[in-house]
Amino acid sequence: MTASAAVAAGYTLAAGPVRADVIKTNTSGLTVGDARIKVAEGEMPGYFARPAGVNNPPVVLVAMEIFGLHEYINDVTRRLAKLGAFAVAPDYYFKGGDLTKITDIPQLMPIVNGKADAELLDDLDATVAWAKSQGGDTSRLGIIGFCRGGRTVWEYAAHSTALKAGVAFYGPPLDPPNPLWPKSPMQLAPEMKAPVLGLYGEADTGIPVESVEAFKAALAANKKTAEFKIYPGAPHGFHADYRASYRKDAAEDGWNQMQAWLKKYGVLG
Repeated sequence: MTASAAVAAGYTLAAGPVRADVIKTNTSGLTVGDARIKVAEGEMPGYFARPAGVNNPPVVLVAMEIFGLHEYINDVTRRLAKLGAFAVAPDYYFKGGDLTKITDIPQLMPIVNGKADAELLDDLDATVAWAKSQGGDTSRLGIIGFCRGGRTVWEYAAHSTALKAGVAFYGPPLDPPNPLWPKSPMQLAPEMKAPVLGLYGEADTGIPVESVEAFKAALAANKKTAEFKIYPGAPHGFHADYRASYRKDAAEDGWNQMQAWLKKYGVLG
């Protein structure tokens, strides 16, 4: 995604809520904290939340937007923990600094676009290994992600043989030219190894419905398990409750669809 496309898609603020009714999930019944995950580049920070006193909870990775380990992503992690998951959000852009402090989109995009897919996938594998070392049940592994993190869901579904299911919220099927990203999700359609649910907005100016339909057809042609739901009138970022793009009905339905999908494929109980 280019800087201009990011702005067109509604990314006008990198940090800080623009809405008064931002969802706040409490930590009652949860164990939460900061993670330090060993990766090739050093120690990658992350945020985790898990149900307190529960042995071997399923592991769900949370793939963030372009804005770093934002409080919205941390809250999503706690929401998943309330559903019984050991949820972990890795800050895989950490080499670029704290992205939540960058409010200028043109400054932000080179950092996130400079993350090589090979490095990203290694970081996610390291996060899974970390969660397993902390008592998570990685035989019930899921992933959800938003925007660029939605793309990450598709990429990881083509990479991981351990993944049971994924849910991609408005993850772009096609990439702009970037030598660090060898294949877009569309090109990876024949390589998908896990079932993925794609949730998209009809009014998303950065992801045309036509590209979603083409992706759906490519996955079907390769006999891959995937389903899509397109929300009428919903823009990009419809789940991001801290931004003006938030659409309550689509966000709540998408969350319910996510739960049902992860239950169907044995991630959530």
